Amino acid sequence: MDTCFSYPVHGAGLGLRRSLVSELADQPDNAADFWEIAPENWIGVGGYYGKKLRMFAERYPFICHGLSLSIGGPAPLDEAFLQRLKRFLKTHHIRCYSEHLSYCGDDGHLYDLLPIPFTEEAVHYVAGRIRRVQDILEQRIAIENVSYYAAPGQQMTEIDFLNAVLDEADCDLLLDVNNIYVNSVNHCYGVKDFLGMIPVDRVRYIHIAGHYNEAEDLIVDTHGADVIDPVWSLLENAYQRFGVIPTLLERDFNIPPLPELMDEVNHIRSLQLKWQQSTGHEHIQHA
Repeated sequence: MDTCFSYPVHGAGLGLRRSLVSELADQPDNAADFWEIAPENWIGVGGYYGKKLRMFAERYPFICHGLSLSIGGPAPLDEAFLQRLKRFLKTHHIRCYSEHLSYCGDDGHLYDLLPIPFTEEAVHYVAGRIRRVQDILEQRIAIENVSYYAAPGQQMTEIDFLNAVLDEADCDLLLDVNNIYVNSVNHCYGVKDFLGMIPVDRVRYIHIAGHYNEAEDLIVDTHGADVIDPVWSLLENAYQRFGVIPTLLERDFNIPPLPELMDEVNHIRSLQLKWQQSTGHEHIQHA
């Protein structure tokens, strides 16, 4: 598909984990085209890691992917955190902020992402909270389609719920192709049908990751393994539909040495080049 939008970053990215910081200091500037961090892990950090973050943010494009906003949760939004986040995004010239379309707690924080009921009431509730976040941050945000293992009170399909939130909140989408694959197995739907219903002009960047096969009909989204072939194929399906969109490799544990991670980052680059050449157009524009 010949589409061309302005994206916050370009090329192939990687999640920056503290275990990679020392290795990165010895790498050339083209280790990754952009980096993603969880702001909760870096806000207020000083000393060695604070200095390294400032150095890397001056050398590379950065984006932020939040962990704790609990956009669909019952507790009031943490507006004090949002003010700290706003300062952090500005200080480090962060080019995009995203969060999960889920929730992670009420009075306390749970270290898991819980499913929002797929209902019209939840659409209005979540969309209103997203709009409030955008007002406070004074910028658009992207929400990520998440993996889920139960659908309590479901009245809508996952894709209809996602699209209704995007439309009512007027926000962007962080498209996670691994989550589509995981959910397609766990909830028995077609990945291409799901991709075909995503609005092209909402997608700002893509996540790709590995997972764990708990059983033949149950996949757990772990970000702790290599990306498998069907997920790479789904990424190509996404490029075919949307054009070549900036894509980031997520790896949160069982993290191998940086050269091994770069093999997968470079595979993203090779697929991007393949689809750019197949269309004869450069789809990625730098904002």
